[in-house]
Amino acid sequence: MRKSINRTLAEMTLEELWELFPIFLVAPNEKWKKQYIEMESFLQNILADYQIVRISHIGSTAIEGILAKDIVDILLELDVNEDMEKVAKTVEKNGFIRMSWNDSRISLNKGYHLDGFADEVYHLHIRFAGDNKELYFRDYLNEYPKVAKAYEQMKLALWKKYEHDRDGYTNAKAAFVEKWTLEARKIYNKRYE
Repeated sequence: MRKSINRTLAEMTLEELWELFPIFLVAPNEKWKKQYIEMESFLQNILADYQIVRISHIGSTAIEGILAKDIVDILLELDVNEDMEKVAKTVEKNGFIRMSWNDSRISLNKGYHLDGFADEVYHLHIRFAGDNKELYFRDYLNEYPKVAKAYEQMKLALWKKYEHDRDGYTNAKAAFVEKWTLEARKIYNKRYE
């Protein structure tokens, strides 16, 4: 039984958040494409007054046929002259929670509650156009299913070890992701520039 929490998510430590929202992998699901399309439309609507360069489905839910966390990752690329902070505030007013930020990147989440995950969970990554290496990695793994399956196997091996340590899980995958992203950039050159 989960203990009662009398604080907001923003007041919780990373360790408490990782306990409440562990790493978990599920079988591929067609609902992810539908969720992405619906959220893309929602974002286009609420951000119609801003200079959006591209909205993309990224992360493992955008890779065909592999296990993934049941979380749809979305990359929102802004024109370099756009005010990223204003965009983020508009997104926050529409149900997202800011998780991390600096001058060139803001990450927001939707679907996290004090009693755990909602039925639909999103991670939104706001960046300036061109800060998009995830698109190359996604495309490469979709074109090379053997590499995608190797990625899936690595994630399975790391899952329980890092179940309550998202940073550790991400860092443990970093060399693999970097290797295949570099390979993808050689093949796809400047596909997204």
